[in-house]
Amino acid sequence: MADMNLALVGNSTAGTISAFAVEDDRLTLRATSEAGEGCSTFAIDRERDLVYCATKKPSPAILTLRLDRSTGQLAEVGRREVEHTMAYLWLAREGTVLLGASYHGGWGSAWPVVDGVLGNPPSRIENANLHSVITDRAGEHAYFASLGDDLVAQVALAADASFEPLDPPVVEAPEGAGPRHLVISEDERNVYLLTEFTGEAIRFARDLDTGTLTMQERVPGHATHRELTVSRYGADPKAEHLIWGADLHLVDGGQLLVCSERTESTLTTVSVGPEGGLGGVLADSDTESQPRGFAVTPDGRHLLVAGEASGAVGLYQLVDDGSWTLIDRAESGAGANWVRFV
Repeated sequence: MADMNLALVGNSTAGTISAFAVEDDRLTLRATSEAGEGCSTFAIDRERDLVYCATKKPSPAILTLRLDRSTGQLAEVGRREVEHTMAYLWLAREGTVLLGASYHGGWGSAWPVVDGVLGNPPSRIENANLHSVITDRAGEHAYFASLGDDLVAQVALAADASFEPLDPPVVEAPEGAGPRHLVISEDERNVYLLTEFTGEAIRFARDLDTGTLTMQERVPGHATHRELTVSRYGADPKAEHLIWGADLHLVDGGQLLVCSERTESTLTTVSVGPEGGLGGVLADSDTESQPRGFAVTPDGRHLLVAGEASGAVGLYQLVDDGSWTLIDRAESGAGANWVRFV
């Protein structure tokens, strides 16, 4: 990492966003900006230096923040009230469409965006406990993970940002799995899902023409030797020692899939074949307490991991065996849970 990279970390309990410089295997806190309690997801428009951040208090809203790259400071320039708190935000079509998933509201929408201002969403989908949404690179197809209904909803995104269900409109996940987060491969032929309750990494093949997904395989995405058992909605994973899957990302040029699990606070590395197939678990690595979110550095071989319980971030380097070694650590803020590079 010869060049300096800037990363933003959302601290939900503190209601702040921390900006860290990541350079020469070191973390340096550049700035801390107020965002509002519950800031737990954001999407970044790198071309315009805008950050769209969801907050809970004083009322559920999506903030538009302007980033000063020279200092790392964020300043609010807009606010859009929403019915329920957003669990996930995703920016598409070169910053002209913002998609969101509401976990407690059970709905997903897309807002047209002009100069950082969110317009009225033309349509929505409804599924229980929607936890995340992603699109393909062109922003033609969108995928929503529904934890409560054990499925991924798949839609075409029309020119006006309205949704047109694909055929079929949903692809089922295993019953009781609790679909949580999604990531798409660089060639867009595969979509990977991490489940919260069973801690599995699931691969879906993606049809490049129609955008539809087909489930192909599922492998463990958590430390199976830690004797965790399957969780369920409403359970206390820490008290019952249950699986508590959180986030996943492709690293090392897409050759590895890394999944985080919060009860045992681990990163699990799964091998990925040339065609995108999932292999076996290569390594389990201890990490920050309750690693709710993490991000891959631009070089593809380092991770910045946020600890929801520790309030800190750790910078990790990939080892040849697929494990991750801590090379630096810094305090971020209470409830650190979301990480993105800008």
